[in-house]
Amino acid sequence: MRCIAHILNMVVSEGLKESNSSVRKVREIVRYIRNSPLRLSKFKDACDLVGIESKASLTLDVTTRWNATYLMLFSACIFEKAFEKYDEQESSFRKDLGDAVPNSKDWDSVKQLVVILEKFYRMTLRISRCLYVTSNSFFHEISDLCCLLKDMTVSKDLILRDMGLNMKCKFDKYWGDPLKMNNLIFIANIFNPIDRVEYMEFTLIEIYGTGIGGNLYRSVISDLHELFDDYMMVYTPRTDFNSRSNFSVETISQSSVVSSQPMSMLKAKFKQQKFETGLVGSKKSELELYLNEAIVEEEGDFDILRWWKLNSERLPILSRLARDVVAIPVSTVASESAFSTSGRVLDAFRSSLTPKIVEALVCCQDWLRDSNKPIQIEEILGEMEDFEQGLAAVGNGPAIQQ
Repeated sequence: MRCIAHILNMVVSEGLKESNSSVRKVREIVRYIRNSPLRLSKFKDACDLVGIESKASLTLDVTTRWNATYLMLFSACIFEKAFEKYDEQESSFRKDLGDAVPNSKDWDSVKQLVVILEKFYRMTLRISRCLYVTSNSFFHEISDLCCLLKDMTVSKDLILRDMGLNMKCKFDKYWGDPLKMNNLIFIANIFNPIDRVEYMEFTLIEIYGTGIGGNLYRSVISDLHELFDDYMMVYTPRTDFNSRSNFSVETISQSSVVSSQPMSMLKAKFKQQKFETGLVGSKKSELELYLNEAIVEEEGDFDILRWWKLNSERLPILSRLARDVVAIPVSTVASESAFSTSGRVLDAFRSSLTPKIVEALVCCQDWLRDSNKPIQIEEILGEMEDFEQGLAAVGNGPAIQQ
């Protein structure tokens, strides 16, 4: 599957290609205020007069990045009253901008757009993080996005409707046809004990209809059983009867071997057959047991990996399968960020660093950001003392001959 973050970015960008006049007006007034320190100072005075105590600041967007446009509109809506107060105090504001100053209808349109873009923005934040697994949430995000786009396409606002239609076309290109989608993204959602299979069947029918959605659901369940059977063949413990210790001939008489050996071998084969048959049946019922269990109540801090770890003894093979499937990342944002971190260390202003220094800076940054390994000040101080003593010893030593 393609990176969900990149596809979501293309979906939203497609809808924002035709920016309406209200967005352009807000962009112009933000650029006007930020272009002059004096205007920015007077704007802050206007904020104090209307009682705005927000710590946010005016940000100018990058037109090619929709999330920057959202942040600009979001911050501008906070300072709506301040813009009106600035307009009252400064006659040059409307004289310089003219019709570019937004009116009440423009602000209402921008606020409505901010509400829509906020949902996409929060969705991007959820799927782009790397401190927890995300594959179990892939199906949730696709279904929520589909519902959101359907609501936009039937909106009474013509601008939102056109945006929704453009986004829906891009959405259908990648996720509209279930035959183009990897069934693992559906299987990963089944391993979420909060949802299991009931939610998936309902959602697939809602998104793709009764015919296509029902066939897709049956295909996913079939693939899940086939995948589980493959894991059973790999991880089912088998008893190797050929490796049993052989008894010494000197300690057992020939008569006892002749009389007892055939019976013990047949009994061992019988037990092996019963053991394998019973084990296979229990492992198949292991998957059925999980699918038939009641769903877990949803909690804010639910940890899916911890749940599977606690149930690994009860569901040993299924927990292995869940661990492998749930651990699949659905976004390349984290890996791309890891590989591009050197570009933030070695830039145009720090281009003379040696490779060792760059490596040290990158590693030091990674260690400092590792929340699982808190910095121990006492250990660092001890190392610094040893280091200083070593430097003092070198300084007091004999001078190096040139």
